[in-house]
Amino acid sequence: MIPTLLGIMFVSFAIIQFVPGGPVEQMMAELQGHGASATSRFSGGGGGDTGMSISPQASTGQQSSYRGSQGLDPEFIAELEALYGFDKPSYIRFFQMVGNYLKFDLGESYYRDVSVIDLVLEKMPVSISLGLWSTLLIYLISIPLGIKKAVKDGQAFDIWTSAAVFIGYAIPAFMFAIFLIILFAGGRYFDIFPLRGIVSDNWEDLGNVQKVLDYAWHMVLPTAAMVISGFAALTMLTKNSFLDEINKQYVLTARAKGLSEKQVLSGHVFRNAMLIVIAGFPAAFMSIFFTGSLLIEVIFSLDGLGLLGYESIINRDYPVVLGTLYIYALIGLVMTLLRDIVYVIVDPRISFEAKTS
Repeated sequence: MIPTLLGIMFVSFAIIQFVPGGPVEQMMAELQGHGASATSRFSGGGGGDTGMSISPQASTGQQSSYRGSQGLDPEFIAELEALYGFDKPSYIRFFQMVGNYLKFDLGESYYRDVSVIDLVLEKMPVSISLGLWSTLLIYLISIPLGIKKAVKDGQAFDIWTSAAVFIGYAIPAFMFAIFLIILFAGGRYFDIFPLRGIVSDNWEDLGNVQKVLDYAWHMVLPTAAMVISGFAALTMLTKNSFLDEINKQYVLTARAKGLSEKQVLSGHVFRNAMLIVIAGFPAAFMSIFFTGSLLIEVIFSLDGLGLLGYESIINRDYPVVLGTLYIYALIGLVMTLLRDIVYVIVDPRISFEAKTS
């Protein structure tokens, strides 16, 4: 996990170094476009309270590597680089970042004047809510459905459910979200569910039972939108995995010994077939938990990690971009570790210790 995490951090950091339009260039463009008013705004905010009050002056003839730096004093540009931490070589900044991240010091946002870890903790409950309930529902639907389809392979149940699965696979989550809004959130037909937010404005004034109901009421549409596009692939994976095991010789032998179909499935097929499903859990969880929730968060105005990461990339807020990537990678690696543990629980024959001849 450690070298993988370091590799992810290095690649992310290296890519960001080549992205055009960084915070220094954006601030220079703002200064060039708004003159003194932009300077006064900069001296009071933007990258935090730095105590600087700097006005752009005529160039002294020194060349700058930044586009649009003409007409700005090189000393001002140097102080601007120092403000954002770009006055040090890249390798020094990388090792400083690694050292800080080991202490979970993710730095501060360039534009929000708040620490990245506080931003992540603030936005995480929304993403956790979407990811947790979506993942839970997807697995509760997909695994029993996939097993049933494998047992009924080629029969009417398998054919009709395959049609529903393929339709669900073909509909993007954001399209289904828009459909749900039009149908159930006052778009045109029914006004049953709220259009935005994860709780109502008066949530603090509600009782405990009312809070739970209000939260569930808000989560119905976004969760349904994520489930519809996520259950199809897992259902087919489960079906194909069980089909592959059902046709093996040890299953035929178990049936020949007089075991019932339920005993064959639960005692022999389930453990072997579920290994493939478990293997795909970390990728599926991360996709649902973060990547898949971005458009859903935007459509339903849910202020979560997906929306935070997207806005940070657009604004070139590098501490937030790198900090959220670090959290994503860390959670993904922990999920992979949990997958390996579940491997051993499902099938005790699996061992991760080195074998010597």
